[in-house]
Amino acid sequence: MSPLFERIFQGARNANRTIVLPEGDDERVVAAANQATALGLAKIVLLRSQHAHTACIPDPALTVVDPEADSRADDYAELLFELRKHKGLTQERAAQAVRDPLVVCALMVRSGLADGYVAGADNPTANVLRPALQIVGMAEDAKQVSSFFIMEHHLPHQAVQGIMLYADCAMVIEPNPEELADIAIATARHARELFEMEPVVALLSFSTAGSAEHPLVDKVRQAGSIVASKMPDLPLLPEVQLDAAIVPDILTRKAPDMAATDSANVLIFPDLQSANIGYKIAERIGGVTATGPILQGLARPVNDLSRGCSTDDILRLIAITALQNGPTVHAD
Repeated sequence: MSPLFERIFQGARNANRTIVLPEGDDERVVAAANQATALGLAKIVLLRSQHAHTACIPDPALTVVDPEADSRADDYAELLFELRKHKGLTQERAAQAVRDPLVVCALMVRSGLADGYVAGADNPTANVLRPALQIVGMAEDAKQVSSFFIMEHHLPHQAVQGIMLYADCAMVIEPNPEELADIAIATARHARELFEMEPVVALLSFSTAGSAEHPLVDKVRQAGSIVASKMPDLPLLPEVQLDAAIVPDILTRKAPDMAATDSANVLIFPDLQSANIGYKIAERIGGVTATGPILQGLARPVNDLSRGCSTDDILRLIAITALQNGPTVHAD
């Protein structure tokens, strides 16, 4: 385990959160729930059909709930009806909806029975996010839900060493300047609040400091101006190519007047396509350890897994979810 996740795991233990895993019929999820319980990372509630059969048996210390036979189903249905009746939801449809584990876990978080949930091992992002938006809701100061990945660079061949955050690799497909700025600001705040990193934010482009002119460059440049106006003390590379963002000598040659003198540790990609490709190249070819996506902008912690996730991926995301809105940990 990396030093960063040793600290994240300890922070999760200290936070003492209750985390719901709604995909308890999945072998990987059950294994991660058992490990999280053994390690004391959180109090785990596993939503699982009483007819489920997996080779990995849930630990007796877990709370296992079958949504089809939950004694709280009527209460959940009433809460859901009150939340969604303005959208035309009937009481009958609410009663049917609370048989869905993704709806139940969102209602548990909304009602205070749990602090957050992790899903996506068996469900696409849209299915995970829909009840989160409809039931958990957005944070008061949030304009959108975006995401970031924790990227750990520890192999000798990597030009960057230590921890970086890449955003947005999973949620916002084609952000406009205001949305791109919001992604940068939210990710910088997470760097400080969750990991006690001092963020140096790079808004990535194929241009550095005016070396090219194009509407795509204009978008990044405008986003940089918005970030600078809202966070004037943030070390910022407002329009920069990747090599200049991470190699100070190249930045000095290409843009000697840029204020940030350290290499960037928060990379903001101009769109989802480039971000998703970029993090997967770093992970699959460069050997960088990727954890995420970690969602930001919701009222309570909800995180989405890749359907190709491993048990270790789930375990790490449980710990991060427990840590969100809790104590910080020091990054490298």
